Amino acid sequence: MPRYFDIHSHLNTPDYSSDLDEVVKRLKDTETHTIVIGTDLESSKMAVDLARKYEEIYACIGIHPVDNSSQSFAKEKFEELINYPKVVAVGECGMDFFHADRDVDYERQKKLFLDQVDFALAHDKPIMIHSRDAYEEVLEILDPLKGVHGNKLRGNVHFFTGSVEVAKRFFNIGFTVSFTGVITFTRDYDEIIKSTPINMIMSETDSPYVAPVPYRGKRNEPSYVSEVVKSIAKIRGEGEEAVRDALVNNVLSMIG
Repeated sequence: MPRYFDIHSHLNTPDYSSDLDEVVKRLKDTETHTIVIGTDLESSKMAVDLARKYEEIYACIGIHPVDNSSQSFAKEKFEELINYPKVVAVGECGMDFFHADRDVDYERQKKLFLDQVDFALAHDKPIMIHSRDAYEEVLEILDPLKGVHGNKLRGNVHFFTGSVEVAKRFFNIGFTVSFTGVITFTRDYDEIIKSTPINMIMSETDSPYVAPVPYRGKRNEPSYVSEVVKSIAKIRGEGEEAVRDALVNNVLSMIG
């Protein structure tokens, strides 16, 4: 069992092309595992390749709502990837109206999201949600599906920045929330971290972005997730070891 689990990283980007083996060695040294996230078909294939190669890496396959707006969800292509044992989730998928105009792009994003939700349900996989300026829209889609699919509908809302009330609505339909290194240098999320049940929290880096203190301003990497875990424990006023073990168990429960 790993000591730390970073549930959202992008080791499949060019940021790691020159020293990936060293980054993975630091995963081994720190006993950290990570889920590498696909944002389109090509990066999803790369995530699977990394999961095949490295013991510490798992894959999540899917299409980001706005990163590649010309790409629809080619189900048959993703069918070729989903049955590999270390593919543990579908996404990152969802909705994003920070980078896109809701009036123009809503229907395209909704279809793309629903195609992936249906795919995840068909294969009994959790969903990795990307939601930016779109929590209400995402919940409007997921809420009615919970009544139909029950516990099969589940997943995590990555890089959560919403309110306590929004978080509770996600918890009610079986979705956890995850926090990044941002919590090491702003107090904006202390209230939500304190009020969230420990079994509904995940730790992530979103590498290569938002490196935590003391690495702020540098390229992020999954082994730095320990700083996120330390901050969660400190904010909650709980023992670091107990929080660390709980967060790892949360991931293992989701992907098991």
